[in-house]
Amino acid sequence: MTVLPYLVAAYLLLVGALGLATSRNLIHAVGCLTVCQSSTYVLLLSVGYRRGGTAPVHSDLAPGSRPLVDPVVQALCLTDVVVGATVTALLLALVIQVGKRHGTVVPDELSGLRG
Repeated sequence: MTVLPYLVAAYLLLVGALGLATSRNLIHAVGCLTVCQSSTYVLLLSVGYRRGGTAPVHSDLAPGSRPLVDPVVQALCLTDVVVGATVTALLLALVIQVGKRHGTVVPDELSGLRG
């Protein structure tokens, strides 16, 4: 078992979090959240990976002949992609509305959002 996919997932998460912390634009912040979300794809796929594994279709394999890739992890990854795309679309729609109402998408210039 190699730790490279886990390191890649951690790197993507850290890069996205750093970009989110230093972001001066709402569109950039949404992009950084998308990078953080992509780290979960890498993590899920690395958890479900089996060396020499085949697709989880049992019709053409004898029981126990070869290792199978975990189908639950694949379903979770697909669900993660769909949820990530939906959240990104919703956040970008909100950024567009903020840009229309306030004329800017820079958080420091949004005077209407100060408490």
